[in-house]
Amino acid sequence: MEAEIPEVDPVMAAKRCNEDPNAVIIDVRSRVEHEFVGHPTGAIHIPWKEFPDWEENEHFCALVDEALSARAGERMNTPLLMLCRSGARSLAAAKNLMAHGYQDVTNIAEGFEGDKDENDHRGNINGWRFHGLDWEQS
Repeated sequence: MEAEIPEVDPVMAAKRCNEDPNAVIIDVRSRVEHEFVGHPTGAIHIPWKEFPDWEENEHFCALVDEALSARAGERMNTPLLMLCRSGARSLAAAKNLMAHGYQDVTNIAEGFEGDKDENDHRGNINGWRFHGLDWEQS
């Protein structure tokens, strides 16, 4: 049976990161999205899917393991907050990490750019940037 992945909105995700120094945001968007659209300050970038083929990254869990290897404490209990553009890719990546053995994985609903508005534009309804949370561009 597949584990249920909890979700929080970006404001609650930022609050959790501010209150828990062990919490980590994993940005699963493509390199171009992460670098040029922007990302939460301090987020670890590990793409779930990458241009041009958009296939799932078969090394995703190993890359997360590697990124967290230097952290103190039990890696599998590290609070992970998963982020993508709108919340769909990050949810798939979160399920993959749970199946891999991670215990504390939460999806950031709304993602970085949020849902599309009536004109198919993102960033006007919700999302990390919409809420004015801390972010940067590479």
